[in-house]
Amino acid sequence: MTDRDLLRRIERSPGQTAGYKQLVRELGLGGGRERRMLLEQLDRLTAQGELTRPDRDHWALRAARAQQDLAAGRLDLHRDGFGFVREEPRGAGGEGDIFIPPNEIHGAMQGDQVLVELYPPRPDGRRSGRIVRILTRRNPSVVGIFHYARGDSASPANYVTPWDERMTQPILIPFGMENPPQQAAGSAHRVLGETAGKETRTALPSPENLEGMVVEAEITDWPTATRPARGRVLEILGKRDDFGVDVEIVIRKHHLPHIFPGNVLEEARAVARLDQEEIARRRSFHGLPIVTIDGETAKDFDDAVMARRTGDGWELQVHIADVAQYVTPASALDLEARLRGTSVYFPDRAVPMLPQELSSDICSLRPGEDRLVLSCIMHIDFEGEIVSYEVTEGVIRSARRMTYTQVHAIIEGDAAARSEFAPLVQEFEGMYELARLLHRKRQRRGSIDFDLPEPVIEFSSTGAMESIVRSERSWANRLIEEFMLSANECVASWLEQLGVPSLYRIHEKPEPRRVVEFEDIAASFGYSLGFGALPVKRMTMKSDRREQRSRGGNAPRRHEIQEDIAVTPRMYQQLALKIAGKPEERILSHLMLRSLRQARYSEKNEGHFALAAPCYTHFTSPIRRYPDLIVHRISKALLRAGISGHGVPVAGDPRIPWHEARAGKGRHHPPAADSSRHGESAAPASPLDETELGGIAYESSQAERRADDAERELMEWKKVKFMQERIGEDFDAMILSVTKYGCFVELDSLFIEGLVPILSLQDDHYTYRENTRQIIGENAGRRYSMGDRVRVVLDRVDEIQRRLQFSILEEAAPGRPKRAGKAKTKARAASAKAHPYKPPKNKVLRRSKAKNAHARKSGKKKR
Repeated sequence: MTDRDLLRRIERSPGQTAGYKQLVRELGLGGGRERRMLLEQLDRLTAQGELTRPDRDHWALRAARAQQDLAAGRLDLHRDGFGFVREEPRGAGGEGDIFIPPNEIHGAMQGDQVLVELYPPRPDGRRSGRIVRILTRRNPSVVGIFHYARGDSASPANYVTPWDERMTQPILIPFGMENPPQQAAGSAHRVLGETAGKETRTALPSPENLEGMVVEAEITDWPTATRPARGRVLEILGKRDDFGVDVEIVIRKHHLPHIFPGNVLEEARAVARLDQEEIARRRSFHGLPIVTIDGETAKDFDDAVMARRTGDGWELQVHIADVAQYVTPASALDLEARLRGTSVYFPDRAVPMLPQELSSDICSLRPGEDRLVLSCIMHIDFEGEIVSYEVTEGVIRSARRMTYTQVHAIIEGDAAARSEFAPLVQEFEGMYELARLLHRKRQRRGSIDFDLPEPVIEFSSTGAMESIVRSERSWANRLIEEFMLSANECVASWLEQLGVPSLYRIHEKPEPRRVVEFEDIAASFGYSLGFGALPVKRMTMKSDRREQRSRGGNAPRRHEIQEDIAVTPRMYQQLALKIAGKPEERILSHLMLRSLRQARYSEKNEGHFALAAPCYTHFTSPIRRYPDLIVHRISKALLRAGISGHGVPVAGDPRIPWHEARAGKGRHHPPAADSSRHGESAAPASPLDETELGGIAYESSQAERRADDAERELMEWKKVKFMQERIGEDFDAMILSVTKYGCFVELDSLFIEGLVPILSLQDDHYTYRENTRQIIGENAGRRYSMGDRVRVVLDRVDEIQRRLQFSILEEAAPGRPKRAGKAKTKARAASAKAHPYKPPKNKVLRRSKAKNAHARKSGKKKR
């Protein structure tokens, strides 16, 4: 049943409210699988704001904003007890999040979907309210540290302290509920990686000795305003410092599905075979020098490429594993893939979206083996413009499995590499030339190319971390990126012009407030996006209100901006080119990225701002992303219905608000579907309607955020573990940002960040000036600003909150070594352990005892 049908059925019920048992009876649902799908559908519609949940077993249509004093959204708690609710969908006009005081949480937990009653707006425009109903619980289980009851009235039961610091209340474990179900060592978790399975499961602790162990607790009774949650121990993960437990904690904290049910694995084994009749039916690409190019540790190869010069330009072939041939709609594999949404990649392992039988076997484009593909064949002129394309079903036999390192060596002219891969050297040189053409084409239209590095952990042969470095992005990586971008744009253009409902990857225009905030910071470095003077709309930034409150006196500064700023991708691109290679590039590139919205999936095409693309989708990774699988499914349905896969790309769309008419050739092809949508001819049928696609888009975007958060958290945890033995060492660093709490610095030798607290600056009395974003000493006038070079010493490692605390040393003498000697390191480490919140005494100038006492008191008061 589609979402629209379900909403209509609830609308026809008395009071526009329907109970779970009523829906099961009316829909004639049978087993548990169909009922689970109904519950998932109801929860999704509730999260989207289409339904509300008056009680546990009933759902009602949400009034069309008739009650303006109610809002629904996701709760994000703070470790100090208060929270914020972000409306879903976003409030009209992009209002800020809703502040919830600690006494108005009413038993809600981190991530819950809640209904909020809004208070009258504050004078400063901020919204606040109280939680009146919890719509959907998002924490069926909680991972944390187990503690036995202390035997006093304060702890009437065993309890688990949640690992997530935003959950401040413990989970009570009644006596007798601390014994988990039988755990089978090496169970079918299907977490891929060389170290997977080596965790503490081989020697699980006994239930009688759980004190201090990391456990997963299932919640059996939800918390209320007057009592904490209750639960039972579901699984023992081990000690938090044991090898591999960090990954297990992150997986469970973010509720990543990591165990494939038996029926999913059984179905994967059943479908993982080649059908010779299907091979004979498809277009053959045998005998061509088609290769896969991936990282050294990759185990699934879902894309293969080939490029060759033609008489009037180039032919680029992009072949993508035809996962939709094996994962059919509503199958067990499909439901599990939709639930996971995406594969999640950690430094030494992965949580895949599909079982290994598909991802690493029948759908992986292994060299020398026949594999089914969905292909995009593009014809490109000598200026890099795509003249035409064709989408088709095919079968290939990859000629070689290549790595980025090997291709980079060939492009750079390495004699050994060129000799080893002599038959393919000319092919890679052609790919390199074509990739540069495509890159220049994107630059001409204004596409933004942020070259921000990512952290990469280097491991020793024994699995120990040796270093954390910046990732290198060579032309071997970039040529694959350019080819995939081109294929994604062509498929999106094809679907858009046909007018069929589909999924798009959209990146909306940035919010005016974010643009003005970035422009303010860029101006302090002498740069500007260059959008000129803005029509008047007066508003006061939060930073200006804080500055006025802290310093008193004049009224806060007011900005003049309009509802919509005429900012274009080209403005960002030109600024990125100006700062390339400059010392401030790292800071401004990061801030530019923060000023943009997050890309997301949508059933409506709204263009991709960062790529300056009028239509874009995800087509090239169906093994690891569910939206790609859906686009494949729609494409295959169209091709098998006799729709031609030939087309000409959309070069511009006047409906896109930031669209620029392109100079040069001036090709402009507005979507042909416009005439068919409003004219006599109907668009071709699609296997999914827009309502269903909207649900998939929302779920996939949420799954992507969840995966990103999990990957980021584990990387931060790895960094903290890596730095534990380096307390007392000093490093060269750069100040990335300045806040009222202190300076965030990034180390030069390691790709690691940390905080220099403002209270650690003890040679003067320092305050934060938010209007200039500087920390300034009131007596000597010393300033700390973004981009400043400093030398810092590591004072403290907070493993629980995964934070590093540094202090700034005095000016370093010329020729000073980057690291302290062993004796100094030990002395500093001992000092840091004895006084964890203070920097080593011989490295800073002290103020008087009275001033120190005053600073500590005022600091505590602020916190």
